[in-house]
Amino acid sequence: MATVRVPAEGRTLADPADVRHKLHGIGIDYERVDVPPEIAAAPAARVLESYEGELAKLRARGGYVTADVIDVTPQTPGLDAMLAKFSREHWHDDDEIRLIVAGSGVFHIHPKNGAIVAIEVEAGDLIRVPAGTLHWFELCDTKTIRAIRLFRDPAGWTPRYTESGAESGYQPICLGPRRPVTAA
Repeated sequence: MATVRVPAEGRTLADPADVRHKLHGIGIDYERVDVPPEIAAAPAARVLESYEGELAKLRARGGYVTADVIDVTPQTPGLDAMLAKFSREHWHDDDEIRLIVAGSGVFHIHPKNGAIVAIEVEAGDLIRVPAGTLHWFELCDTKTIRAIRLFRDPAGWTPRYTESGAESGYQPICLGPRRPVTAA
């Protein structure tokens, strides 16, 4: 189950109803999906096949045309460059949808009206960050995540950076203190 933190307010939400309510209030779709342990290490084709029913519903709701499985581990070539690409505040022209199959990470969401919200996701969390939403993403200390991704454009999407620097005041929630870092 995702944990939601609002560092500026010193709030942490772990109750499923509270998490869903908070995320809905900032325009983020969130659901829980059963992920049997054997799926976590299954070949990508089997993972996609196992969730075809759920993926078909998502395709119908959002017009997504392609799905894949992304595997990120400490051995991923170019991992630091990949992480740097997504750990800066950005937005996309398309939704960002992830069904987490294994591992964990943090989506920082910067709503138009409100404090930045950190969503720590783990296996079974299905999240949709709508197109145009300011956000950034970081991995947790294991630097491991496996997720199903869906796209409207088969070529994927490109991050569009804000250059706001909003991310500079935050550490990855699952790596360090559960509050913003203050500048000296």
